[in-house]
Order: sequence, then C-alpha cells, then structure tokens
Amino acid sequence: MSTAHMTGRGMTMSDQLARHARKIPDEIAFRFGDTTLSYRDCDERVSRLANALRDRGVGRGDRVAVLGFNCLEVIESFLAVTRLGAIGVPINFRLVADEIAYALTDSGSRVVVVDAAHAEVLAKALAQAPEVRDCLIVNGERPPDSPAGEDYARALASADASFDELTVDEHEPAFIMYTSGTTGRPKGAVLTHQNLLLHAFSNLVHLGTSEDDRVWLAAAPLFHIAGLSGLLPTLLTGGRTVLLPSGQFDPVTTVDILEREQVSACFLVPAQWQAVCAVPDIANRDLSALRRISWGAAPASTTLLRTMIDTFPQAEVNTAFGQTECSPVTTLLRGEDAVRKIGSVGTPMLNVEVRVVDDQMRDVPRGQVGEIVYRGPMVMKEYWGKPRETAEAFAGGWFHSGDLVREDEDGYLYVVDRKKDMIISGGENIYCAEVEDVLAGHDKIAEVSLIGVPHDTWGETPLAVVTPRDPADPPEITELREWCADRLAGYKRPRELAIVSALPRNPSGKVLKTELRAERAAGRLPSESTG
Repeated sequence: MSTAHMTGRGMTMSDQLARHARKIPDEIAFRFGDTTLSYRDCDERVSRLANALRDRGVGRGDRVAVLGFNCLEVIESFLAVTRLGAIGVPINFRLVADEIAYALTDSGSRVVVVDAAHAEVLAKALAQAPEVRDCLIVNGERPPDSPAGEDYARALASADASFDELTVDEHEPAFIMYTSGTTGRPKGAVLTHQNLLLHAFSNLVHLGTSEDDRVWLAAAPLFHIAGLSGLLPTLLTGGRTVLLPSGQFDPVTTVDILEREQVSACFLVPAQWQAVCAVPDIANRDLSALRRISWGAAPASTTLLRTMIDTFPQAEVNTAFGQTECSPVTTLLRGEDAVRKIGSVGTPMLNVEVRVVDDQMRDVPRGQVGEIVYRGPMVMKEYWGKPRETAEAFAGGWFHSGDLVREDEDGYLYVVDRKKDMIISGGENIYCAEVEDVLAGHDKIAEVSLIGVPHDTWGETPLAVVTPRDPADPPEITELREWCADRLAGYKRPRELAIVSALPRNPSGKVLKTELRAERAAGRLPSESTG
C-alpha cells in the first residue's frame, strides 16, 4: 500500500483527537477533578508532548512506558505515543520495582512518563533497566539515581505546538499490554491500532450511541485494558470522558460524580458496583442520565446483578467478557437478556468468531464444557518478543483463551472455570505460577500451590497451600506476606495460608488443584488468615 494512500486513512487514537479538534474544538474532551481539556487544547498538548518525546530520540516503533495514577497526563501520553507511531507500554502502578524493571527491559522502553507518586519505585527499577534513557515526571522532580529527566510540564512548554503529520499504518503496534502468564513471567500482548479501533466500532454497534449518551466515566485504571479501551468509543464519537481518580475506591464520591456530571455510561468491576448500590441515599440521586452500566473483569453473583437492575431501573445492565489479548471484550450480554440469561456472559461481539473446543481442537456439543477460542481482527498481533508462546497461543489458527465455558441451546455462553488457574481479585488477574515461584524461594517452604478462595469484596483472594520443610517449624502467614512484600504487588500476596503434609497429585505428578478447592469448600483445609 502506498504512503500517499495511507496518509488519508487516519485510524489511530491520535487521528480521532485531531479530527475532533478541527470539528468541535471547544467541546470538552476530558475532565479530571476541576481540570478540563477541550479537544483543541488536548490536541495541542499532545502535539507538544509528541515533539518532546521525538526530541528525546523516540521514533516509530520505539517503546514509551507510562507509570502513574489516573490523570490527564497519562491519557496525553497514550495519545502522543500513537501520534509518533511509537508503542505505549502502560505499567501497573501496583507493581514493585523488580516487576516494573522486568516490563521495562522486556519491552525495551527508551523513555518513561511517570507521576511523582511513583518516582521512587521507578528509580529502583531503573537500576535494572539500562535501556531507559529519559524520564518525564508529572508534578515532580527527577528521581534520584535515574537517567536524565525533567518535569513533564516544562518539557511540554518548551516543545513546538505544531506537529508534522506522520502516517501510521493501522496494522502497526499501538500498545504492549502486560498480562501475567502461567510461566510466572508476564507476557506483553501487542495490540495494533486496528485492534483497538475495531473494538471501539464493535462496542458502538452493539450498544449504540446518541446525543444523550455522550459522557463516559473512566473508572478503571488506565494501565488496564478496561481503562485504555474504555476511552475509545467516547473519543471516537467526540463525547466527554470524566476520569475517576486512582486509589481507594470511594462509592459515595463515584455517585456524586455520576450525578454532577450527568454520566451516561460507565464500567465498574462487581466489587465496585456492590459498594455503589449500597450508598444509602442512592435512590434519591438524580441518575436519570445514566443509560448504560457495564461490569466485568471478575465474577458477579446473581444477587448482585439483580440488585444492580433494581437500583438502576432506567439503565441497561451489560455483562462484558474477554481478555487483554482480544482488545478486550469478546462476548457481551445485553441488557434485555440480563434477567432471562442471568449468569451468562452473552454472545460474541461483532468481529469476533468463537468456538468451544476440546484439547484436540474439536468442537464440543452444546451444553458440554470446552475451551473458548477466538479469531478476528480484535485479536492481538503477538506476544512481544515471545515467538514460542505466540505460536502456542495461536495453535490451530485460533487464539486460545484458557477459559472453560459451555454454550446453551440459544448460543449464550457461560464461564465454567479458568483453564490456566488464574485468580481474579477485585478485577486484577493473579496467575498462580508467578506467586508460587516467589513463595517457593522461602526457606521454610518445601512445596506450594496457590488457589483462589471466595471473598465478599474482591470476588476471590489467593490461598497458599504449602508443605513445610520442617513440620515442627512451619511458616506463618505474616512471614510469607513479608517475604512477598518486595517481590510481588500487594494484590498478588496470599491472604490465607494452609499447611498440609503433602499436596494431592495425579499419577503423572501434577498437583490436583480441583481437589484442594474441594477440600477447602468442605472445610477440610484449615488455614490462617490476615483478614
């Protein structure tokens, strides 16, 4: 395809921003607290940042990491990176220095945009990431012992406000989204501009848009695929995004924002919806503008779903299911089916083809359990720098999700289990192999297996089942949490510990986690807890 032809396509996030800056320059694009950005102002700031990054050696295909709480500067960074044809690397702000260093080195990031709150942990990570050459710090000073860096605002102020248009092919990588794998090391899912754009289109086709549906509450952390992809339909249609702060979720503040900003749509994880529905005066609030509410990223009880339907009778309640590698939503349960098919994750999205298969890639009959596999233009390009893992994920020409589902007689899908033993706690994925690898390094542990156990707030939390090296001196849960503190993000650390004499295994030696879960459910797996 010729460059001349490509120039007219304009398929990136940055292209959408520039289009609205020309068409509706004074409309509010983003609001965060008391700060607003019009499409014109946002477009200028993004051009300045793109020039600042280019001045620091960032070009097409180079990686720029972004580490920080939700703020307008994180959004600007994503947009500037796509304007340059570079690749954004959002980093989970809950990670410790070792985990951040891995993401930086694995991606080969050259520059990091970081907020002041994370400058110290970044400085520790940079000692292990020599390829990083520059830092731009939002509202803060240069981290000690870090590469050359400067204040984000000063970098923008000194950069040119005009940007020479750059042709970016929609098939080029836009972001590397890190998602933990069963090997214990995270994998970077490479999402292209086309992946994200077609996800936004598919979302709009399924859920629709209108003049009274133009305000999106961005509540998910922006490093998460739900946060990143959630921005795109509103950006595509020229609506307004209201950004929720990171940190401890406050349901009262969230309801205040929903009412004050007349939010029309938002996505929260089940634990957050449970807290919002419990706000004492919610029935007296003016939430008439709220037309669509969505949930996903963790299991939700049927009791909670009925509560949401009763609390927001004017809103369509949608269930979103998918994964990072698919940009992310693959199936959707529409509001009209919320009661009739309660517990289902719905039917495939537009542009997503699914099969439910056995281990030999044979389709299983409806009603039987199998792995759901995907094909379509929303599926990732590859795992960054991991050809073997990429080939395994696409074995047979379809992307293997690792999720076990069943399909009912009407074609609606129900999630049964997670093939890869993933634990989902408060919307965050916890992969057992990664945590088990850390725990296995403790000198009091002979063997360890991690399982998820139910939790009223977070859906589930990790329980470490261990055999001690010395039965007379087993580890305590406080010891293990201290051991993990410097090695794992807080949400990954086990909250419960069970001591057993031996782990149950099958004839080939594989630990039977299903048996551990059954023992726990039956009350035959006593544990101590941190609460």
